[in-house]
Amino acid sequence: MSTALSRDREDDEELSRSPKRVKVDVPSTDAEETVGSETHCTNATCILPPSHVLLGNQSSSPSSCTIRQLLESDVGITEYVSRDIPPVRGIIKQRFTDFLVFEVDLDYQVVHLKSLDKPVPTKKDKKSGPSNNSTGDNPDSGAKMSIETAGEELSGRSMSLQSAVAESSTSHTASDRKPVLTDEVIWDDSFKVSLSPYFSEGSIAQLEKMYLEGSEPKAEASNDVDVHPGDQKSGIEQEASSQQPAQENQDRNRNFRGERGRKPRGRGETHRGKRGDTRMVFSEPISSKADRTAVHQIVRELFKGKLETETESHSDQGSRIVVMWSRRGGGRGSGVGRGERPARGEYPPYIHFTMQKTNRDTQDALAYLARTLHANVKDFGVAGTKDKRGVTVQRVSLRRGNKLVEDIWKAANQIGRKSLHDALSQRGEHGIRIADLCYRKAGLELGMLKGNEFVITLRYLLADPRESVDQAMDSLKHKGFINYYGMQRFGTAAVPTHSIGLAFLKSDWHKAVSLILQVRQGEHPDVVEARQAWLVDRDLDRALALLPRRVVAERCILESYKKQGGDTRNALGALSTIPRNLRLMYIHAYQSYVWNAVVSERISMYGCDKAVPGDLVFEEEQAAKVGESEEVNDGIIAAEPAEDEDEPGSRSTKRQPWVQPKIKTLSAEDAHRYSIFDVIMPLPGRDVAYPGGSLGELYREFLRKDGLDPDDFLRKQKEYILNGSYRKILQLPKNLSWSILEYTDPEVALAQADEDKLLGFDPPRVTEDGMFLALQVNLTLSTAAYATMALRELTKTETSSHFQTGLTQASEDQQFRGTVANTGQATSLYDQEMTD
Repeated sequence: MSTALSRDREDDEELSRSPKRVKVDVPSTDAEETVGSETHCTNATCILPPSHVLLGNQSSSPSSCTIRQLLESDVGITEYVSRDIPPVRGIIKQRFTDFLVFEVDLDYQVVHLKSLDKPVPTKKDKKSGPSNNSTGDNPDSGAKMSIETAGEELSGRSMSLQSAVAESSTSHTASDRKPVLTDEVIWDDSFKVSLSPYFSEGSIAQLEKMYLEGSEPKAEASNDVDVHPGDQKSGIEQEASSQQPAQENQDRNRNFRGERGRKPRGRGETHRGKRGDTRMVFSEPISSKADRTAVHQIVRELFKGKLETETESHSDQGSRIVVMWSRRGGGRGSGVGRGERPARGEYPPYIHFTMQKTNRDTQDALAYLARTLHANVKDFGVAGTKDKRGVTVQRVSLRRGNKLVEDIWKAANQIGRKSLHDALSQRGEHGIRIADLCYRKAGLELGMLKGNEFVITLRYLLADPRESVDQAMDSLKHKGFINYYGMQRFGTAAVPTHSIGLAFLKSDWHKAVSLILQVRQGEHPDVVEARQAWLVDRDLDRALALLPRRVVAERCILESYKKQGGDTRNALGALSTIPRNLRLMYIHAYQSYVWNAVVSERISMYGCDKAVPGDLVFEEEQAAKVGESEEVNDGIIAAEPAEDEDEPGSRSTKRQPWVQPKIKTLSAEDAHRYSIFDVIMPLPGRDVAYPGGSLGELYREFLRKDGLDPDDFLRKQKEYILNGSYRKILQLPKNLSWSILEYTDPEVALAQADEDKLLGFDPPRVTEDGMFLALQVNLTLSTAAYATMALRELTKTETSSHFQTGLTQASEDQQFRGTVANTGQATSLYDQEMTD
């Protein structure tokens, strides 16, 4: 059995990478002015918002507001619940497995990886249809089958094209078998190189998808579709849902070339209507006839005649080449007869699976899966975003199109490039593993969870005596912690996301672009080189070639500039190409910054023991509703949360109409009736109530200092109008437990991720005579609560990543790295620096 003493050899450690990082020297600014007793920075390039002077801490002085590493005090995090309790010093997230996160779903079930095995395919029996027994094998049981269980049952009845071929090859004699294609075309990166001069990245992706789907269009849903009990649609609903995709394609093809709606030459209505194949991919406009001829030749040679091309009607910019499957047949996968092709449309439209990711933020992980599964990133949905630095487990939904669960499983496990044995004995590539696939009727959207369960290990524990640990943990258990937005909300780079959000709110588009593209201290050399290629050399092509895919916002801006021929004047247009949820994150970060700052002032003025006059609470009727729903919408009770059906995680149906919560401002007479855990504070926005007295005025002062109108907030751009929301100022952890462990080698894992358990790697070794101590904490938090803020309450130290990296570098345990025998250790890409 392999041992996993070092999950990634901690090349994933910031400490081992930090010497390689590029240090950027940024000149300081002397542009300051004194107004009364305050000093204000007037330099246009100042990184922190003007309101940082209201924070009243030394680190936020104007002399330090240029590019530098962000501190907690820069985002309003300054107070503690239990200042009188001695700190429990320890290092947060020294290793990835020191921070395990498991999603808690709407049924209060903790999400874990359960099986890495392939979903078992069996043939579909159309005659018998789905079992009317909703409880599975027990016909006498009256319990209702869960959606998840029903989905897993469906996944076991699905059958992919490859499975059909394999079964056919084993059940017939050699003379009965279908002929095997000898001219099969395998898609690889050379296709993109050949096509990129004439097709956009999106078109190339569509072309790849169309080719991999095969020559037959997606099957229409039949009238005898198997569905879960109780899921049947009416006849009208079935007809509407089956006709909608085809109608949308027809409308798009008809209107693409303008009002005339001219169809491609040679593709008459009769033939296209017979096949029902409306799939087409268009090139960019090409003005040169020689270039158009070259495109026809390239497609013919690449696909060996399986795809054909035609020239669309001419426009001012040139003519487009349309690519379609050849009407002559012989397409990819044509060695399988029609009768053997699985009816892919007979299953629910979504596939759900469990994803474990390591050292990846959620959007980066979804982007990788989109490339691997040949899907659109917009077709993925998640219930919540998870920490980057750690090992996290969550459910993901995929609008499957023509894909089956086994197709997704094979693609995700690189079957074909890897053997089945390797796929089931090695860790997932690029730190991502998916498992437990099933069909579901609907996708996931943000907020569809109850919280997260954490297993956190604090290394190099300094606690003497050990009783002080119990004292600090008891305080956390009964008094809780301040529900701050943690440092992850504001980014790990020197340019904070709330500063970018302020530029959005002020419609200062060029400043927003400048902040996003700016060089940051401590970044990976590839990213710095890419930034410099544009900022210094103005070389767009080189910048895009160097910029990693995970750097999403920067790539979107530079790709927009490239489409504009290098013209940078349309900053708003460039910003609009950034995924909407990422753009909104910038603005949410600014709201979070103001919330943190005002809550710190509230705690400083009145403490954390009780509610006081002027505090806000939900009225009793509303509070009862919030008791079960406070986790919805990122843990915030929000007004009409932003909704976009094209964004990951969005529902296909509209939410219930939002009803503004009833808020009560406490008076001296009724403040004693409420607990400190009832007190809420608003995030600034429209339609929110502010607390009474000086705290309410402090909100307005922050907004005015930053050039925003407190009475007309967020109205300059309709897309960025955000409603205000409310958040409790204290959070109590649930299911809190802890233990003290001993270790010597810091590379020895003290907690095990789900994937390693399923792969059969040896469990963590905990010694009884270790040289150093570690504190392992288990707790559950509701959504939008930051576990690092709970740890901050224990350690009383800075939680920013650069500070924790410094603690790691200075700790004595680093002298003993690799001292424990590592024979038989599993190897994977985790053992390398994960920066794809």
